Amino acid sequence: MLETVDLKRKLDRATYERSYQPLRDRLSALQRSVYEAGVPVVVVLEGWDAAGKGDAIEKMVGRLDPRGYQVHFTRPPTEEESSRPFLWRFWLRAPERGAMAIFDRSWYGRVLGERVDREVPRRIWGAGYDEINRFEKALADDGAVFVKIFLHLSRAEQRRRLGKMEASELQAWRVTRRDWKANRRYAEHRAAAEEMLARTHTAWAPWTVVPATDRRYRRVRVFEVLAEALERALEAHHARGVATAARKAPARRARRAPGAPLAGVDLSRSLPEARYQALLDRWQTRLRALEVACHQARVPVVIGFEGWDAAGKGGAIKRLAGPLDPRGYVVHPIAAPAGEDATHHYLWRFWRRLPAAGHFAIFDRTWYGRVLVERVEGFAPEPAWRRAYEEIVDFERTLTAAGAVVVKFWLEISRAEQLRRFRDRERDPARRYKITDEDWRNRARWRDYRAAVHDMLARTSSPHAPWTIVEAEEKRWARVRCLRTVAEAIERRLDSGPRGG
Repeated sequence: MLETVDLKRKLDRATYERSYQPLRDRLSALQRSVYEAGVPVVVVLEGWDAAGKGDAIEKMVGRLDPRGYQVHFTRPPTEEESSRPFLWRFWLRAPERGAMAIFDRSWYGRVLGERVDREVPRRIWGAGYDEINRFEKALADDGAVFVKIFLHLSRAEQRRRLGKMEASELQAWRVTRRDWKANRRYAEHRAAAEEMLARTHTAWAPWTVVPATDRRYRRVRVFEVLAEALERALEAHHARGVATAARKAPARRARRAPGAPLAGVDLSRSLPEARYQALLDRWQTRLRALEVACHQARVPVVIGFEGWDAAGKGGAIKRLAGPLDPRGYVVHPIAAPAGEDATHHYLWRFWRRLPAAGHFAIFDRTWYGRVLVERVEGFAPEPAWRRAYEEIVDFERTLTAAGAVVVKFWLEISRAEQLRRFRDRERDPARRYKITDEDWRNRARWRDYRAAVHDMLARTSSPHAPWTIVEAEEKRWARVRCLRTVAEAIERRLDSGPRGG
């Protein structure tokens, strides 16, 4: 892409003055339209050092409402950021619906500077292209518009600008040894940029290369690219709205995935009290030791609990967390998204709750709500929840590739046992708060939920994050089964050696 760019492109002063102000006004109006439509916007500025990214951003936001955008200057990751998957900090900076996130450098550092400077091994930056494409696609499928601009300079022009900046009392601090080193290795950086542009130029997040030799041309062209992208996004948003309003046929029932993962579950499994206490002590003691080992090895652990209402998730989590150091874990009870969680991609709230290296995150309900309650209750349209199977598998693959242990439980009980537990709760004043009208409504749709559970288990059990179906009719058995499964998963991970990066 870079070979075909005409770096001599210029604008004379008269043309620039005729174009500049109308374009700024146009962007201001488009920002209001984007806000009203609830379209999130991601603007990425990459390119050579001294190519004018800072100037482009300063002029871009000059007429925008500062309440509607945030500029992120990407520095090397902090200690906290380094303790999580590399996309974690960028997921947290993803814009809410109707807002704009502007990145001065971005997640592309992994396949640009980090690659050339050998800060990460080839196996990690080599896998980065697909990981980046999946990240951008997940946001784009949720309605985000991507504007990715690479500001291009020749080696000679970059060297001239660095020298001019270094000679200035006001700008000399901005030039570092690393900048000069990058200029000397211009050919290597250019090759990395060429590969990045080729491998991450997608239909949902295309690149535009802007010649940055002439300041006036660069400013106007950046404005044009952004304005045109926002206009296309608004047209597409309007078209989707019209199509949705015109769709009169009732939604068809989803076809069940092949197989019946719950068909062979033996719900008669149980443990006598004495045996239960002995096994509980044994596995809790082992888990405490494994928590220390995970902390020393900087291995994060993500544990997700799903299951029928009243299946015993709370009791299993209590026994799991009981032996752990409370400074090393967090339990996240997941309800319907609210506040910031409701204004972002559905995975955003789980990314922000991921544990640091060496810590545990335990989820009471998980990201699988997308293909369970949101599917059954119609909170997510069919294309969205169908797309979620692949998105969730990618999410979990990203976690395990970064070195995490991912353990997922489905707690299975019979419909008759659920009814018995519901009635026990209603009769017990101390536990009556646990039974709600929503629980009874969900029970009335048992068949719909069971079909969704079958699909979920069949389509999202993977080698890196398999489902464990727990026979939960008898609570003692279920609790020990969960403890043992977590302990054995951690031991396998620790025995396999280091991963991630």
